[in-house]
Order: sequence, then structure tokens, then C-alpha cells
Amino acid sequence: LGAASRQGILMKGSNYLEAMGSLDTAVFDKTGTLTTGRFEVTDVAPVHGSREELLELAALGEYHSNHPIALSVKNAYGKEVDTSRIGDVEEISGHGIHAQIQIDGAWKDLYIGNQKLMDSQNVKVDTPAAVLGTTLYLAEKSTYLGCIVISDSVRPDVPAMLAGLKKQGVGKLVMLTGDKEEVGKKVAESIGITHVYGNLLPGDKVAKVEQLLKEKPEGKTLAFVGDGINDAPVLARADVGIAMGGIGSDAAVEAADVVIMDDEPSKIVDAICIARKTVGIVKQNIIFAIAVKIAVLILVALGVVGMWAAVFGDVGVSVLAILNAIRALDYKK
Repeated sequence: LGAASRQGILMKGSNYLEAMGSLDTAVFDKTGTLTTGRFEVTDVAPVHGSREELLELAALGEYHSNHPIALSVKNAYGKEVDTSRIGDVEEISGHGIHAQIQIDGAWKDLYIGNQKLMDSQNVKVDTPAAVLGTTLYLAEKSTYLGCIVISDSVRPDVPAMLAGLKKQGVGKLVMLTGDKEEVGKKVAESIGITHVYGNLLPGDKVAKVEQLLKEKPEGKTLAFVGDGINDAPVLARADVGIAMGGIGSDAAVEAADVVIMDDEPSKIVDAICIARKTVGIVKQNIIFAIAVKIAVLILVALGVVGMWAAVFGDVGVSVLAILNAIRALDYKK
């Protein structure tokens, strides 16, 4: 645990250290974990009105939100938001936002969110198939207004992390995302993940992890890596929940068993190496201690040795085991 903390890895117990040593399946949330979570608006596709008007409506609806997607919309709008045009705002979990917005002097019902939100409002989405990215759809009641495409970049050390996991024998790498599946697949292809599941709500992610837990080999463990408040249930359900400590929400850090304090996913490989080295030292100590005690018992029974051997078999073996265990602190990448 001390060696892990020196590397910026907080483990909440030795049982999780042991579980990391037998890791076989690693499941990742996409946004904020594999990607930076720093979103930028890359396209605005209005159906009614201009690009500027669509951005303005989105900025009004997202004004009270601190979600990274909402912040990117407000940054792209880049102007002072007229808060007098904002009425009641309702956050619809896993779908988006319903807001009362003043448009042309009249209060209108504005819906901003994903495809599932549009489906629930019977809004027919008309978006070019070539548009890829995290997409915010806007509708005024059942009238589709257009969409805003937002994307972020892959974390620089993610390819090294995935290569390290494969080298350590982690057999299955999985990405779960609430984005459209084609968006998730595009990111996964760029970094080498083959199992991708998209369009997932928080409950869907739990169900998917439940399924993966049943599929993993006997005696092996599954880790889920996430950072958002919606990831907390999945972090709690996995054999080992790993959260990003810097950008991660308080709920995610609380639910996680392992916390990467500096938000570097590659530290997961370090955690596995430390865990396996530690488990190896523990096994050495157990075998050594039992072997010495059995030898002393036999020799005493035969009258070959006396009290000094019994003392060594108890206190001496304990001291040697402690000295051997200190090697666990000496971890270098």
C-alpha cells in the first residue's frame, strides 16, 4: 500500500491490492477516463434558424449546468447569457434537460439532450449521417431545431496503459459509454479496444458489468474505471472500482476501491505490477515460514537441536519475513 501511494495510487485495503493482482477484465467509461473530458463544439447543424440562434438556445438551457458538455456549449456561445429568459429547468437523468425558455417574447418548452430524450418527446431527428461526436439535440416541444456536435480528445497516456494491460495478461478490454455506439467505436478503434457498448444509461452500465462478471474466468477479477457521479453504482458493483481522483466526482471517489490521484490511467498498470509483486512476496514468506517451522519440529523431535532453534523458528522467521516484505516498497517503473 505504501509503494502504491508513492506512485499516486490510493488503495482502500489489502483485499483490493490482492484483487488487482488477478485482474483479467478491465472495463472503462469513455468520457473523462479514456478521453480528457475537455469538450469543444465541433459542429452546429440548425434545422430552423441560424447557427448562432441554436447555440444561444443551448446556452440558455444549459446555463445552470456544470457538466463538461454544458460548459463547452457556453464557451462556444461566448456571450453574456440573458438569465431573464430562463424559467424553470428540469434535469432528466440520463437523457438531458427540459427548460422553460423565452423565445420571441413567449415562454417555450425547450428540450436539450440525447436521442433517447428526443424519442421520449416523439421528436423526429433529421441529422446528416456524417455527423459524428457527442451530439446534443434541441427541440421546441415536438419540433426539431437542430443539433450541436461536441467532441473531446483521447488522454495521451491511454495507448501506453492499454499496451501495459495486455502485457500484464489482462485478456478483455471493454468500453462503456452513454454516447452513440458509432462514436464509441470510433474512439475505441483509435486506441485498440475491441469491445464497445454505447447508448448506455447508468443502469445499463450496471447490467452490462453484471453480464461481464458472469463471463469472466473463475478466480479472476473485473475492474471498472470511471470518474463521473453516474459511474458510482458501477464502481461499487465491480470486483475493483477504480476512480480518477482529480477530475472524478466525490461520489465516484467514495464508491471506488482504488483512486488514481493524478488522473493518469497508466497508473493502473503500476497498480497491477505492485499487487503481483506483493502477492509474490506474501507467498514466499508463507512457504518459508511453514518450511522452517516444520524443519524445526522434526529436528527437535529427533533431539538434534534445542531451544535456540525453537526461538529462531518463531521470532527469527518473523524478522526475516518482515525484512523480505520491505522489498515491496522498492517499486520502480
